[in-house]
Amino acid sequence: MRTRSLAKEEAIRSIALQIIAEEGLENLTMQKLASAAKISPRTIYLKYKDKDDLLIKLFIEEVLGNYEKAVLQDFAETMSFAEGVKRLWLNAFQYFKHNKPALVLMQYGKYSPLLNKAFGERNIAEGQFFAPIHRFVKRHVASGHIRKLPFEAHRALLFAPMQDLMHEYYEHQYRPKQVISEKVILQCCEAIIQGMLQTTNK
Repeated sequence: MRTRSLAKEEAIRSIALQIIAEEGLENLTMQKLASAAKISPRTIYLKYKDKDDLLIKLFIEEVLGNYEKAVLQDFAETMSFAEGVKRLWLNAFQYFKHNKPALVLMQYGKYSPLLNKAFGERNIAEGQFFAPIHRFVKRHVASGHIRKLPFEAHRALLFAPMQDLMHEYYEHQYRPKQVISEKVILQCCEAIIQGMLQTTNK
């Protein structure tokens, strides 16, 4: 019986991610999800309080760990600042190219006040995810390579521009010309790197 329940929950999550990818987050409703999964809305509400609860659980349980694993592939905290940031950006680019729902949920998680509450309920502390990146940034601040800013500011500089570029990537996916290529990603990455470096290190 439990196997059937798990399979049903996996189907709900898989279909929710599919709807997000194909129709956008705003078009995901519990009624539409139930219809697509061929189950009653009541079944979904037994597992999730509401749409926000579903989205937060999708983000934490389906996206965050996979994104961390993908972004950290072949990354080492001992890398030079430029080498490390380029590796993070290229990894993120490849991940998001094949995981549009993850990009949407990352944006949702960034702006949702409910996410901090969910982290607190699960005892997810700052630095529990992406710890090598935390140490990487801290080391380059301590050595004077990059400007000293709150880590939250460094995180925004390192990841928010990439996510915005990926939105442009998907905006242009079905247009005559795709303007966001790996070459453009690296050019933008270089601009971010130069902006974060201490003046004396440029």
